[in-house]
Amino acid sequence: MSASLSNVSLGTYIQMVSAASNIIEKAEEFCKENNIDSQEIVEMQLYKDMSPFTFQVFSIVHHSVGALDALRTGEFGPPKMPDNLNFENCRDMLKEAEENLKNIDSSEIDNLAGQEVIFKMGSITWPFTATDFILSFSLPNFYFHLTTFYDMLRMKGLKIGKLDFVGQMKLKD
Repeated sequence: MSASLSNVSLGTYIQMVSAASNIIEKAEEFCKENNIDSQEIVEMQLYKDMSPFTFQVFSIVHHSVGALDALRTGEFGPPKMPDNLNFENCRDMLKEAEENLKNIDSSEIDNLAGQEVIFKMGSITWPFTATDFILSFSLPNFYFHLTTFYDMLRMKGLKIGKLDFVGQMKLKD
């Protein structure tokens, strides 16, 4: 079987956003059990010039649900993140993204494979085909923010591992 655009994008996003949603629920329990103020996590940065935890979560959603929206509209840009997000907002954002992704018809994504997607940021304009946008821009960014999200929670002491990160794999029937 050859890989379709929906399989490499939608299928991957569902798997990984679901995993992130499960991880953040574990983090919420961890904070309660260990008397950790979840605001500590929300404001956390791996390094002073890096964006905080909230941006990582927002970017996971932006580079999954937002990337698939870009296939439809033909345009993608930097995320417009809301101010003052808290831990509950992050948890709910991931859960909502998971539900939204599960409601997308894979054939709709496959039918957009040859469409153009333009990335715009200020004076920068990068033209992509839909497939190249997903493979060379969206997925690398998605995994970057997902890995940073995971690493931040591990640094706080959350007991999670590779199987938590990977989530429900697509095993042979």
